[in-house]
Amino acid sequence: MTSRAHWPVVAIVGVGMIGGSIGKAIRARRLASRVLGIGRSAESLAVAKKNGCVTDTATDVAAAADADLVVVTAGVGAIPTLLDAVDAVIRPGTLLTDAGSTKASIVSGWERKRRSRRGRFVGSHPIAGSHRRGSAAADGDLFAGRVAVVTPAKATPRLDADAIGDFWASLGSTVYMMPPREHDRILASTSHVPHLVAAALAAATPPAARTFTAGGWRDTTRIAAGDPELWADILLDNAGEVGDSMKRFAAAAEKLLAAIERGDRRRLVELLTRAKDSRDALGS
Repeated sequence: MTSRAHWPVVAIVGVGMIGGSIGKAIRARRLASRVLGIGRSAESLAVAKKNGCVTDTATDVAAAADADLVVVTAGVGAIPTLLDAVDAVIRPGTLLTDAGSTKASIVSGWERKRRSRRGRFVGSHPIAGSHRRGSAAADGDLFAGRVAVVTPAKATPRLDADAIGDFWASLGSTVYMMPPREHDRILASTSHVPHLVAAALAAATPPAARTFTAGGWRDTTRIAAGDPELWADILLDNAGEVGDSMKRFAAAAEKLLAAIERGDRRRLVELLTRAKDSRDALGS
């Protein structure tokens, strides 16, 4: 894939932290002549423009008709409806993608109407983000050195998948391609269950103990500060894979607990060493 691409007009539907970061990255790299932010709130869009995320704004999705590339960066629960709305107004052949944290339902929803579609949609997911929200948290370097996954359907033309891969590569990401369901299986373990674990730990910590938390607790629970509404949609949309991954986590936790209850130091060290080796394999 190339690392330089250019689109005269890129439209971003949903200019929050991810959408704003995409806009900033495009502008910093001069990958588009115009970056159009589309959203429901004129006030929020004005803030995004002031923050340098976009060059133009619109509250009507019909403005996407001017775009050569459209990126939908809303929550997973809203993406299918927004894709339908965008597809109804764009020029035939316009390239579309999304940044949703789940892929199977979004891609299959698009594919069910593929024959009547105007646009060329390829699902994708930049594996980068923050628990912070809004365009004020946008970072033009958010995707540099990070992984982006492109999830073409079986009927997706290779040229379309490569074009979306080029887009993320142009923002500095390392691009992987895989089927949507494989993405959801992997992300259940690496993103969705970690959020559940962080949420459970935060919820299980007695309020009186919060004064005594330090780096370990704060690092482990940081992602629990994410938007509950957004995360509920992600977890429910990938419920099967999340359930399977959560069972594996529970089994690992049970082994640790059993070793502690038996006072089995050798077994406990063995389990902790395996966990350490797995974490150390990622580097710092």
